[in-house]
Amino acid sequence: MFRKKHVHHLLEEASDSEKGLKRTLSSGALVALGIGAIIGAGLFVRTAAAAAQNAGPSVTLGFVVAAIGCALAGLCYAELSSSIPISGSAYTYTYATMGELLAWVIGWDLVLEYAVGAATVGIAWSEYLNSMLVTVLHVSPIAYEWCHSPFEHSLPDAMGVIHTGIINLPALGIVGLLSLLLIKGTSESAFVNGLIVITKVSIVLLIIAFGWGFINEANHAVYIPEPSIYTDHQGISHNFGGIMGILGAAGVVFFAFIGFDAVSTAAQETKNPKKAMPIGILGSLAICTILYILFAHVLTGLAPVEFFRTDGHEASVVAAIHKYMPGYEWLGNLVTVAILAGFSSVILVMLLGQSRVFYSMSRDGLLPAVFSDLHPKFKTPFKSNLIIFVLVGGFAAFVPGDVVGDMTSIGTLFAFILVCAAVIILRKTNPDLHREFKTPLVPLVPILGIVVCSAMIFGLGWTNWLRLFGWLAIGMLIYFGYSRHHSKLKHHDQ
Repeated sequence: MFRKKHVHHLLEEASDSEKGLKRTLSSGALVALGIGAIIGAGLFVRTAAAAAQNAGPSVTLGFVVAAIGCALAGLCYAELSSSIPISGSAYTYTYATMGELLAWVIGWDLVLEYAVGAATVGIAWSEYLNSMLVTVLHVSPIAYEWCHSPFEHSLPDAMGVIHTGIINLPALGIVGLLSLLLIKGTSESAFVNGLIVITKVSIVLLIIAFGWGFINEANHAVYIPEPSIYTDHQGISHNFGGIMGILGAAGVVFFAFIGFDAVSTAAQETKNPKKAMPIGILGSLAICTILYILFAHVLTGLAPVEFFRTDGHEASVVAAIHKYMPGYEWLGNLVTVAILAGFSSVILVMLLGQSRVFYSMSRDGLLPAVFSDLHPKFKTPFKSNLIIFVLVGGFAAFVPGDVVGDMTSIGTLFAFILVCAAVIILRKTNPDLHREFKTPLVPLVPILGIVVCSAMIFGLGWTNWLRLFGWLAIGMLIYFGYSRHHSKLKHHDQ
């Protein structure tokens, strides 16, 4: 259970599989890469959810806490990615430092970041599709029953009728379509991806610029609400207000920062990693945090907290613009169309990331060989993509968006904790390892990273802890029932 992959074997694999990587990326390029990866569904969906359920206007402080946790973990990611430059991310780092059992735990946990994250964005895509049908195309929306999970019900309509969801067909459909694209091998071009990044940043800036003049100071009169328990219309309780509310908000909006670790994976293609890595990670996080705080300040200033609990629960940004920014309906329409495009690219990247983690685990024998079978024509892990579609599609179609969003956050936070611990362990067990970039102030920075990420997990509440433990328990059954006996490292050692 505690077999470790030797670092020199990993480096040999890296030299075989990653020959020809050129050091072409500058600090500026890394900052741009980080901004593109970070700004996505989290900002446009989770901000309103955190304001409604946890912190009110002080959701801005939640963004600060989440950014600090990401910065500390990001510095640890940078060291590990420059020391062990091979695919698998946190899974590979853990295999080399803490052994096979914890590597399996983190690999299984990464399903929460990528697969469940893709489902979360798919559900958000469904919400904004309905918004586009109504506000842009001026047609009837998809019936509540066919765009919500069976565990959700609506607020009473004008006739007093409460609708219950059956299946979220739009979310299932977009996940299926993008899974097929991945099987065929379709990849985003740098040009198209660049356009999406520019569009996303421009939308955030437009909302901040135009929305600032519509802020109602009464909505910010009580910036940090008194501590209380808020029960939403689905019957789920949340810590609202005070320190626990801010920590809970940090855990919720943490979803908006997921993706920054893409910067650390580019360590081997960076001209001067020692200088460029901290600039790329901290620079992109700083810019996004400033944009996020201003965006959250404007959004919570436009509408009262009660709005985000009722009318503005879904497609919240567009709903707030249409109701509280008269004359700027065009901005709401622009936001809707652009967000749909941006969400699609995020789902594609998350599905791709999930297939890569499963591919690495399959190559190590911890998952069946079907996950690393390549298509004879397209040379993609097509069987893995189909299995992942069933998993992600199931979450998107049948689980509420708030639940899968919080599962993604808690799963990623847990991964970050192990990455921070891996830096400390690897410094002790392999002090002579060549490191292109070194995390400063070890062990202080990794320990602070563990503390801040643990605080955000604490703020997410016991229901999410139970979901995480339940998910890990399923993973343990798979490990002891299959993976432990089929490990290639086990047979290699024998």
